[in-house]
Amino acid sequence: MYIELRFHGRGGQGAVTAATILAKASVIEGKYAQAIPNFNAERRGAPVEVYSRISDKFIGRHSQVENPDAVVVLDYQLTKMVNILKGLKNDGIVVINSQNKESIGNVKTYCVDATSIAKRHSLIVSGWPTVNTSILGAISKSLGIVSIDSIIKAIYEHFSSPRLAKLNAEAATDAYKETALCGE
Repeated sequence: MYIELRFHGRGGQGAVTAATILAKASVIEGKYAQAIPNFNAERRGAPVEVYSRISDKFIGRHSQVENPDAVVVLDYQLTKMVNILKGLKNDGIVVINSQNKESIGNVKTYCVDATSIAKRHSLIVSGWPTVNTSILGAISKSLGIVSIDSIIKAIYEHFSSPRLAKLNAEAATDAYKETALCGE
């Protein structure tokens, strides 16, 4: 049995990096993990999907996630363009980058303003806030599948620049603190 996630983002927001760092954090905790990018005609700003699986046991399956336990949305505007709830399990959870603090449908939804957090930490690439590490803090808080300490350790392993790693770790920590159940 494993936990499956589907990330919805835009090219340039770091969805692939988020799934990769989440997998690294899971491995740090002694789990098995996969990060599975799904590329079409990717360009900056175009919708992208990335998948992740995490388990305490070996994962033999390596494919797209059709029925995720959780959906992670890096850009609230994608809820108007893509059916983010497609295939989500009945008890599934949504983790979303949103200032609105509104639930998505009748689904348990956790909100964080990852965009403001990325801007606060100067995580801007080509004029776009890079929200991936903020979303990782929100995932840690809302889903509890990996600890924030493991996320931070994985961020430091991922980024070769100590300065960039520190900024991203701080963003993840802030998001962890600021993530809340939407509608509350």
